[in-house]
Amino acid sequence: MQAELRNISTHGLLRLPEYIRLWKDKRITSTPDYIIVHESPSTALVDGGKGLGLVTAPKAMQLAIEKAKTAGTGWVAVRNSYHFGIAGYYAMKALEHDMIGITMTNANPLVAPTFSLNGMLGTNPIAVAIPAGEEPPFVADFATSPVSRGKVDVFESLGQPTPEGLLQNNKGELTTDSSILRNGGALRTLGGDVAHGGHKGFCLTAIVDILSAVLPGANFGPTVVPTLAYVKDKTKAKDNGIGHFFGAMRIDAFQTAEEFKAGMDQWIRTFRQAQPIAGQERVIIPGDPERESEKEKMEKGIRISRKSFEGLMDIADQLGVDFDESGFEG
Repeated sequence: MQAELRNISTHGLLRLPEYIRLWKDKRITSTPDYIIVHESPSTALVDGGKGLGLVTAPKAMQLAIEKAKTAGTGWVAVRNSYHFGIAGYYAMKALEHDMIGITMTNANPLVAPTFSLNGMLGTNPIAVAIPAGEEPPFVADFATSPVSRGKVDVFESLGQPTPEGLLQNNKGELTTDSSILRNGGALRTLGGDVAHGGHKGFCLTAIVDILSAVLPGANFGPTVVPTLAYVKDKTKAKDNGIGHFFGAMRIDAFQTAEEFKAGMDQWIRTFRQAQPIAGQERVIIPGDPERESEKEKMEKGIRISRKSFEGLMDIADQLGVDFDESGFEG
């Protein structure tokens, strides 16, 4: 629901059919064993027990917060887990504790590293939530690829091309064909080619892959066993799921929370007052669009896509659940 409210619908109800399919295929369990494998005063390794990240991740982020309360910072790596929705949801849990929250995860191998013909990395998002005083918090929540897989799926469902420069076909050539991921194509790295910083995008995505997967012992890069029906499993690796990485940093381990939040207010206002380029109304602070969307939808309701609506009806039919359409309009 947070994904829908914050206008990140590619990670909201649209994903529910995928989750149900994974459960039916026995790739995930609805009652996972959450096990702390190893820990120190400020760190922990968690095994998610083949549960959805939606179940495992809230516990892991809370563990990072609890460790930060005593050690100043807390870091928790998770393996044997699956998709956890929007990264920002977990990072924002640190805000109410006057902490900085950090979240990242690896994903299906759909992103081609610089000069690579094939997809070998996930879209690997990062989220960082930083509290402020009088201003709303700074919340950066973004894929380290130039576009998320979910957005490409939306373009495909609407019969629209994906914007130029984001996709390549199975020959490594640029394409706008939104169905190309089903036909051996791949997402490009953030920046695309070297001239536009694509190698830096590769570095950013790789860092997430290492911290989220290699560190906890999850499947990394191309060894991730795909959760998408149209992505072939080329490695036949043992399925240790994907991995997540969570961090919480207590502000008063550095300076008083009041001083820091006053500084953040000043930082935010400085950039809010920046002169926008022609045709733009303002300079947007990370977190503004999502916060504004959440406020509007809490008042007016959530509009979901026809594909999401049909997906819900199909799931209800499969599971023999009564589907009450009275809350839907249009």
